[in-house]
Amino acid sequence: MTDLLTRAEYAAIADGLTLPRTAFIDGKFHPGKGATFQTVNPATGDGLAEIVSATAEDVDRAVEKAREAFEQGRWATMHPSDRKDVLIRLCKLMTRNRRELAIMESLDGGKPIRDCEEIDLPESINCIKWHAETADKIYDQVAPAQDDAMGLIVREPIGVVACVLPWNFPLLMLAWKIGPALAAGNSVIVKPAEQTTLTALRMAELAMEAGLPRGVLQVLPGDGPTVGEPLGRHEDVDMVSFTGSTETGRRFLTYAAESNLKKVVLECGGKNPAVVLRDAENLDHVAEHVVNAAFWNMGENCNANSRLIVHDDVKEALLERIVARVRDWKTGDPLDPSNHLGALVDGEHCAKVTAYLGGDALVGGTADGPYIPPTIYEVAKDDPRAREEIFGPVLSVITVASDDEAIELANDTKYGLQASVFTENTRKAIRAARAIRAGTVTVNCYGEGSAATPFGGYGLSGFGGRDNGIAAHDQFTETKTIWIDLSDPADGDDVG
Repeated sequence: MTDLLTRAEYAAIADGLTLPRTAFIDGKFHPGKGATFQTVNPATGDGLAEIVSATAEDVDRAVEKAREAFEQGRWATMHPSDRKDVLIRLCKLMTRNRRELAIMESLDGGKPIRDCEEIDLPESINCIKWHAETADKIYDQVAPAQDDAMGLIVREPIGVVACVLPWNFPLLMLAWKIGPALAAGNSVIVKPAEQTTLTALRMAELAMEAGLPRGVLQVLPGDGPTVGEPLGRHEDVDMVSFTGSTETGRRFLTYAAESNLKKVVLECGGKNPAVVLRDAENLDHVAEHVVNAAFWNMGENCNANSRLIVHDDVKEALLERIVARVRDWKTGDPLDPSNHLGALVDGEHCAKVTAYLGGDALVGGTADGPYIPPTIYEVAKDDPRAREEIFGPVLSVITVASDDEAIELANDTKYGLQASVFTENTRKAIRAARAIRAGTVTVNCYGEGSAATPFGGYGLSGFGGRDNGIAAHDQFTETKTIWIDLSDPADGDDVG
C-alpha cells in the first residue's frame, strides 16, 4: 500500500510540475503548428496547460516514422528478451516517477489521488510488466503433419497500431494497450482523450529514457475529428485499438471499412448488473462490493455495476447496509486523500449525469458543481436509469421475486461487459455465471479479473478482441502458417 501524503503536500508537488504540451513524434516533443486547446482541472475549472493539437500532417508524419521504425526492425526484430528488458526499465521509471504521474492523472481527470496512487499506478506498472515478461515466454506451434512435411504456426507483430484512449482511466488504459502491443513488437501511435492528455505524453518521454527506439511509441494529442478519424482512415495504419463509447467505436468500424480494412478492436460501454440471489447471507460483504462496484472512480467506469438486481427477501436488509456504507464515501477535492470520489471529468459530462438526477433518491441525488455524491434510486426495470449507461455515481436498484427473474433481467440489456453474482450456493453461482451473457462474471465479489485474464464484452460492449492476458498479446499479432515440404525431390536424388 502506498504511503499517502497530505492534501497540502500533494498541492505543493502539483505546483512544481512541468507539464508536457506538444505531440511526441520520432523520439522527441514536436513543436507543432496546430491549434491549441486547454486541458482543465475539472475540480477547479482552472486551466492546467495549453496543449498543441496534432494536425493531419502530424498524423502522416507519425505514421511514416512508425512504419519506418517497423520496417527497419529497430523494435520488431529485436530479440524478445531485449524488448522485455526495455519494458521492465520503463516500469522502473514509472515506479521512480509514480507520484508525479499520479498527481498529473488526478489533476487532469478529477480522479481521487488515493485511487491514482493505490490503484491506477500500481496496476498500470503491473500490466506493462506482465506483458513484458510474456515477450520471451510465449511459444508458437507446430501443426500435426506427416513426416514429409512440417507446419509452423507463428505470431508476427501486426505493424503500425493506433491506440485511442478514453478519459476515465488514461494511464491504465494506456498500459492495457501499449503493454501487449509493444511486447509483440509493434510500432504504436497513441491518441489520448483531449480531456486527459498529460500522462500519455509523459509516458512517451519515459519510454525513450528506458531505451525504446525512436518512432516506436508516439503520442498525438487532439480531438476525434482532427486526430482520431485521420488515424482510423489512414491507409498505412494496420490496426486500431479503441476504448470508449459504443457510438465512437462504430465510427472506427466505418473508417476501417472505407479505408484499408485495418483490424479494429473495440472495448465499449456497459450497463452491468450486480445480482443478489435469495440465499445471499453475508450482506455486509455484499454491500461493500456493491458500493465499490457502483461508485469507484465516480461511476465513470464502463465496468461499473450500475444495476443492483436484488431478491425481494433480502432487499431491505441489504439496502440498509449499502446506505450506511455510502456515508463513508466522501466526495470532494481530488487531491485530498480522505475523499473517495473526486470531480466528474468536465462540465459537459457532469450535465449529462445530472440530467438523470431528481426524484426520490435513497441517498444523494443532487450535484454541487463538478461533484456528484453517491446516488441510489429504486426503479422499475424499464426506467432509463436502469437501461442507459449513465457513467456517473448513480446506482439503480431493481427488485425481483425469484432468482430466475434476476438472471433474466441481468441479460435484458444490449451490453454484456461484466456482471457480479452473490449467492451462498456453489451450484447456483456456477449456473448463474454460465447463464449471464457477459465477458466477465465475478462470484461473491466485484472485479474484472487480473492482468492474466481476458477482459472484454458481448453485444455493444466489445468487438474484435480482448484486453489483458495472452488474448491481448494475440490481438496485436498476425498468425502465419509456414508449410515446409520435407519430401525427397521428384527425381529421387538424395538431397544429402
